[in-house]
Amino acid sequence: MDESDTEPPLVVVPGADPSARQLCFAWGPAEVLVCETLFGRAGGSRSRAGAAARALTGSVAGTGEGAPSSSLVFVVRRDQDIYIQTLRKLFNESHGIFMGLQRSEEELAGKSRKAQLVQVSKNYRSVIRACMEDMHQAAVSTRDPALQGQYSTQVSILSAMELIWNLCEILFVEAAAAGPLLLRLLDWVRLHVCDVDSMVREVLSSESPSKHKLFWNVVDVFVLQGRMDEARHLLSKEASANPTSMNMYKILDDLMKKMPVPSLGNSQTLTELELKWQHWHEECQRYLQDGTFASNPHMESICKILLGDEDAILEKKELMTTWYHFLVTRLLYSHPTVKPLELRFYAQSSMDLFLGGESSPEPLDMILMAAFEFEMHQVIKECSIVLSNWWFVAHLTDLLDHCKLLQSHNLYFGSNMREFLLLEYASGLFSHHSLWQLGVDYFDHCPEYGRVYLELHIERIPLSTEQKALKVLRICEQRQMHEQVRSICKIMAMKALRNNRLGSALSWSIRAKDAAFATLISDRFLKDYCERGCFSDLDLIDNLGPSMLLSDRLTFLGKYREFHRLYGEKRFPEAARLLLTLMTAHIAPCSFWMTLLTDALPLLEQKEVIFSAEQTYELMRCLEDLTAGNPDKQKFQDDDVETTKVEMLRLALARNLARVIVKEGTVEGS
Repeated sequence: MDESDTEPPLVVVPGADPSARQLCFAWGPAEVLVCETLFGRAGGSRSRAGAAARALTGSVAGTGEGAPSSSLVFVVRRDQDIYIQTLRKLFNESHGIFMGLQRSEEELAGKSRKAQLVQVSKNYRSVIRACMEDMHQAAVSTRDPALQGQYSTQVSILSAMELIWNLCEILFVEAAAAGPLLLRLLDWVRLHVCDVDSMVREVLSSESPSKHKLFWNVVDVFVLQGRMDEARHLLSKEASANPTSMNMYKILDDLMKKMPVPSLGNSQTLTELELKWQHWHEECQRYLQDGTFASNPHMESICKILLGDEDAILEKKELMTTWYHFLVTRLLYSHPTVKPLELRFYAQSSMDLFLGGESSPEPLDMILMAAFEFEMHQVIKECSIVLSNWWFVAHLTDLLDHCKLLQSHNLYFGSNMREFLLLEYASGLFSHHSLWQLGVDYFDHCPEYGRVYLELHIERIPLSTEQKALKVLRICEQRQMHEQVRSICKIMAMKALRNNRLGSALSWSIRAKDAAFATLISDRFLKDYCERGCFSDLDLIDNLGPSMLLSDRLTFLGKYREFHRLYGEKRFPEAARLLLTLMTAHIAPCSFWMTLLTDALPLLEQKEVIFSAEQTYELMRCLEDLTAGNPDKQKFQDDDVETTKVEMLRLALARNLARVIVKEGTVEGS
């Protein structure tokens, strides 16, 4: 497979006019941001970067004449199919099949493994077909012509995808041998090409089927597709309606009945089949040369087809519609024991004969031809160029890789083909608001670069709600992505802080183990307490547990709340000891000392003595350190409220000390 770069297709951005104004762009992980600059095609290059920056920010600038002109911004998505609602089934259900295939990789071997891989391939095809049917139903039910056109296009794309996948399944996954190969190709043609069911219903429902204008067309189609029983059934209608043709009918019916066909079992060897087919072929030739069917051109034409006459088959070109249908019909009647490696020669000549120089091959024709030539890498390359998303090539390549068919092929830029395509597909999923969750599993099964891609993409997921953030966080924690965990927690903590949701902000900062941010939020809690006189989010603060050790300020917040709880439970001695510890251990910020001393006032005024003499001296020292060490001492003294608080504290401390001395002296005296 040639891996050299090819010229990329031209992408037209509706509404943008690059001939009139210069465009600038910025790459994103799954999108390109394109905007118009302020420069025309003939304009100078001065300050282009500044103009582009202003355009990207959506600014409105003046033209040369001073008239206002706004710049347009376009978002160009790489994988638009991701956003089509009706394709969600394709992405979701194929994800389950993909995951099942990865888990079952080493479970079976030999024939059992091949049967399992064939079943996986059929499961993928069933999802494509179900999605195609849903899309067809949507096209029928909609009244919007634009939507109808979009759905019809998607039906055509899905149909082509199933056609290619089915052929790859026959040739590569199942690797059908000579004999069964032809039967598989016949099934392939019957399923995908020339659907005649409506034509058959129309003929059979008529009063005289043999007189219907489409009667012989239907018979011919059945013969071309090797559906002999159905063709014989229709011909019996002709015999009943025309007794004069009874003899010809019986001979033709006998020839069709006796036609040797390969079997899926081992009931006959290829040599036996070839001998039987040769005798049968000679019998058909004899009847044709004897002029048995000369009086009936239709039956004579069928006999020629049975003999593999290429001219006779090509006369039915309109009924076959495609060269690959012609190929399978040609093989059925001229070389039923074709070997897989011989297909390329028959395929090329069949396409040349069928097209006849009248038209050139379409991209689909080239993909199918590459498959018949067993050029797997070319199939993948052509599909990557032609199809509108990475889903097909990513899943097909993964399946072929499990079949051990791509092991020797590494790309020149590092990763192997399977991983490269899975990375591209998963990257596209990450641009969708909900499908990104599927992309995580695809990255998980890319051993070389999957984790790096996941780390880069998961940081770009918009964390619009806490529920989504928790989901992303759980994914990162399960994979030990510690940097991403911290980043997500910091982002959510900052969002909560901006919305003044202090409890949520503190919870996220603790989860991020960010001591500096936890300190900042703890200060906000303390400031909020000073302004309101009560704590918010008590449940969170009461249950900090070991998390409070993350920072000194958070420890103080937890312990200060514990002081309030002890005070509320009237456990005054314990509350007093804790309050004093917070001050003497220098856990509390100096700016909060006055608040702590003020909290001590009710304890100092209790009927029962709470603070001992030593504890009272400590409180006095703290008060003096606060008043003497305050840098705004003069301002502190001029503040009547603060001065009053200090005087009240000194008085309460003096009274408490006197009570303690009396109490302790009485105890010693007794």
